[in-house]
Amino acid sequence: MEKINVHADFGHWKYDGEIPTDTYGFIYCIENIVTGKKYVGKKQMLHVKKLKPLKGKKNKRHFIEETDWKEYTSSSNELNDDIVRYGMDNFSFKIIRLCINKWELAYYEAKYQFDHDVLINENYYNGIINLRLPRRGKKH
Repeated sequence: MEKINVHADFGHWKYDGEIPTDTYGFIYCIENIVTGKKYVGKKQMLHVKKLKPLKGKKNKRHFIEETDWKEYTSSSNELNDDIVRYGMDNFSFKIIRLCINKWELAYYEAKYQFDHDVLINENYYNGIINLRLPRRGKKH
């Protein structure tokens, strides 16, 4: 049986289980413990870095690198301002779903956001649901 490499350090994120090192990204919920306000979002854990071809070659060089996910807080300015105001210790950072590719990451972020009415519920920091997603299996 092949051993799966897993992350030993999750940064400030909490997850009930192991996170394989080849996980593409995750859906998360950040909660302000003082006010109860939440934010649902997504974060890529891996990205492809593309370098120019070597001199005399035609193929680009591609490398998979880890992102800044362990230090990441959010793309929400309002939430980040509150993290500065209240301090990191007054927030819970929970990973709620691991995703294996970009399509799954985009789909489940929007699903969780719609399921929790983040745009119409005053208890959420979310101000937009951004989704551009082809039907699964379609090549575009």
